[in-house]
Order: sequence, then C-alpha cells, then structure tokens
Amino acid sequence: MASLAKRYMGIETEYGIYIDGQGPESSVSASRKLVELYPAPYAAPWNYHHEHPRRDARGFVVAGLSIDPVDARYDAPGTATTDNHLRVDRMLPNGARLYNDHGHPEYATPEALSIVDLIAADRAGERIMQDLAQKAYQDTKTPVRLQKNNTDGNGSSYGTHENYQTLRELPIQTLIDDLAPHFATRILYCGAGKVGCEEPGISGVDFQISQRADFFKVLASVDTLYNRPLVNTRDEAHDDDVLYRRLHVICGDANLCETATLLKIGTTHLVLRLIEDHVDLSAIHLSDPVSAVKTVSRNPFVLPVLPLVTGSYTTALEVQYFLQRAANQRYRDTDSETNLVLDTWKMALDDYANDPLLLADRVDWVAKYALLHQFSVEEGVPFTADIIRSLDIAYHALDPEEGLYFGLYEAHQVQRQVTEQQVLMAIEYPPKNALKALVRGFVARELNHAVVSISWNQILLKLESGAVSGMSLDGLSGLDSVTLQTALSDVTTADQFLTCIKRLIQPV
Repeated sequence: MASLAKRYMGIETEYGIYIDGQGPESSVSASRKLVELYPAPYAAPWNYHHEHPRRDARGFVVAGLSIDPVDARYDAPGTATTDNHLRVDRMLPNGARLYNDHGHPEYATPEALSIVDLIAADRAGERIMQDLAQKAYQDTKTPVRLQKNNTDGNGSSYGTHENYQTLRELPIQTLIDDLAPHFATRILYCGAGKVGCEEPGISGVDFQISQRADFFKVLASVDTLYNRPLVNTRDEAHDDDVLYRRLHVICGDANLCETATLLKIGTTHLVLRLIEDHVDLSAIHLSDPVSAVKTVSRNPFVLPVLPLVTGSYTTALEVQYFLQRAANQRYRDTDSETNLVLDTWKMALDDYANDPLLLADRVDWVAKYALLHQFSVEEGVPFTADIIRSLDIAYHALDPEEGLYFGLYEAHQVQRQVTEQQVLMAIEYPPKNALKALVRGFVARELNHAVVSISWNQILLKLESGAVSGMSLDGLSGLDSVTLQTALSDVTTADQFLTCIKRLIQPV
C-alpha cells in the first residue's frame, strides 16, 4: 500500500488556566465551569466506550496509567477520568471537542486533510477559549486568564497533542525507531521556548527551546500524564482500525506562530510518508533520543553533537536536513501545500544555520527569546529574574490585550498562514473535506436534542418512536463533501438523518 498522500490530522490543546486570587487547587472546578459556559447548540454526552487509553500498539494492555503526583493532589478522591460530570464534554458545531481535562480546559480541533485548514481550526480554538474566559469574567467579575503554553513554571506540565492517521500495516517498532530522531530535533522550528529548566538536578539553563523537553522520561509508552514518552504508543484508531492507526503525538509544544504550526504538522506528515514508503532512515537513528531532545532544547544557539546508533555523530540540524532532502526528493510537486511545507522547512533550516534569530518572525521560541533578551538588556535584569519568568508566561496569554505574541501579531511582525475569514469560518464550521467532522458538526447544530451519546466515530440518537439507534462514521470515507452536505440539507429529524447516512454508505 502506498503512503497516505492526504491523511487526517488534528491538534488537542490543554490551556493553562489562572483565576485571580485562587490557587491551583481550584483549577478543576474552574476549568469545568469554563466549559459549561459554551452556549448551545452542542452535542453531549460523550461516549467513552470506544476509548482505550491503556491499549498499547505493541500488542498489550497496561494495568494502569502513570499519574502526575502534582496533579493528583487536586483530584477529587474516587473520581474517574471518564466521569461526564467532571469532563463536561461538548461536541461543537464546527466538529471540535471541548472539555475539562485534568484541570485544564481542552480544545481538540476537528480532523482536517489540509494543514492550512488545521491551522485555521487551531486558531478558532484560541478564539473560542478566550470568548469563554470573557464570559466567565462577566459572570463572576473575577478575571480568568488562559495561556496557550505547556508549563506553569513550577514543575507542572500539560499537553498539546497531535494526531495523525497512519497505516496499520506499518510495524509499530518501525514507527518508534524512525520517528524518534524527528521528534528529538524538530523543536528547532516548533519549540515554544522556556525560561529555566524544570528537570530536578539540572541547573545553569537560562533559556531553552522546548517547553516539554524537561518532562520526557522514556522512549515509548502509552502514558501521557507522567513518565512521559517521546513516542506515544496508545492504540485508539478513532477510525477503521483494520486499515489505520492513530499516531498520538504528545511531545510537541503549543504554538502560537502559524508558521511553526505549519512546520510541526507538515514535516511530521511528510516524515510519516517516508516511513510508510519504507525509505531507509536508519542513518539518523539516535542512540538516546530522550537525552537528545533535552540536549538540543538546552542549547538553543549551538548545535551539540548527538551520538548515533552506528557509533558516529550528528546534530539536530543535520537530522532535519536529511529528512527534508529525502521528502523533497520523493514528494516535490505532489500538490501546492506539500511544496509550501518543503520550501518553508528548507528556509527555516537555512536561516537557523546562518543565525537562529532570523526565525523570530515565524518560530515561537525565537520570537519569545528576542523579546525577553531585549527587555533583559534594556532593564539590566538577568534571565533568572522573576519579571523575565512572568514575561515568559505573558507571551502565551490568550487575551490579545495582554499576550506578547498577539502584540507581535497585530504589529505584523510574525508570518501568517491563514486569513481572518478562514478563522471565522473555522469557528462555525468543520473543514470542508473532513467528512466525519461535517456529520458530527451537523448533529451538534441541528439534532443535538436527539443525541444519546457522541464520540469521534460513533453517534447514538433517539428516534421518533423512542427507540435508540446508532452508527459508526467509518463508511463515510468514500464520499465527497458536496454529496454529503447536499444530502444533509433536507434532514430535520434523527430518523431522516440515519436513513440518509445509511443510504449514502450503502446505496441500493
């Protein structure tokens, strides 16, 4: 089977939340209340029966998942992660999922086939979350501050996860071995930047590339909350699990720069194509990828040597050049978006090689460093000063009046990949070619009153007779979006909906 030239991709972002005058113990209830402010229409409750967070793609099921002891202090005793009251899941009309995840409001974009559509969907999530924060302030008169980042600076980390449709026929160990060098080095252009280091016992790090690097412990596992792996092996397809698996990526930072998101998603998509096409990537296999990502992160303006399994050495830049050349050779002129990724990738690597500060208009860690360095020099304060740490957090603030990134955005000092109109459309509607998202969005908007339960791949509805009937969305893959939307345009009831979809999936 040839590689997936187009694959469904998505981004899940846990937002940092801070309530004026309240400590971290309030985060669970504050996050839940924030999600509850999302106005109708939406579909609920969520169906957890099709989720298998303990199932490992290597062929076994773990007994339990590791829990961060810092987070555990704020969890109510005896609560389950699938408690709908605590999670308050919402399926939104744009096909996205909004919920409370372990004390963080989380926005999971709808899946998209286009990287540009995914960037717009991710930006839409920022707008939706900030609107909710404003609603919360109007209700309580207490400011609710959200940050699109991955650490509170005090040892607690929260995730920005990516999801990629991949071919199940590909051995999982091949994925682990070939993806690890990419994940350890792609932070050069998609790291979000961080003041200091949060790994116990490490000192002397004033600034580093990645917010997440400090928190990785092992190469591969199903865990996401503690003992985190560089390559996550959770086996939940949310799709036809005979043909596909879902690569659940937890090692990425939360990006505000749109070009950084383009590169993070676009390069990983192309590396997956190389792996699926059985391109030999053994020349860049690192002897210790987990150690490598930390080393690269903590040396932002130099290129430390990284040992390879062959016994020789490389650098993060050389690994990325190797992957870019391989992808360029095989996939140049596949389509305009592929060419955009290849060209943007090459230019970012060239600019880093010449002077990393050249990336300040498109890469978060460089944009942040430039701002903090300027302040440090002008005010005569070291990077270890509390004010620098505060500015680090302020870079990620969603409130455009407070966020340092949004100051750069409004001043046109960072590159843009999507228009305002694309973002506004993504707030209201799913990506135009994402068939399952189109169906979920339709149900959330038009048939939410009939929903018994909903998930990424399953919908259960109450019919006019009172009976309950459901369906999997797997069979939609052969349709085109125009046919689907035309068929749904006359649907007004759950009965009509099920008849319509079944007719499309299994035409007479």
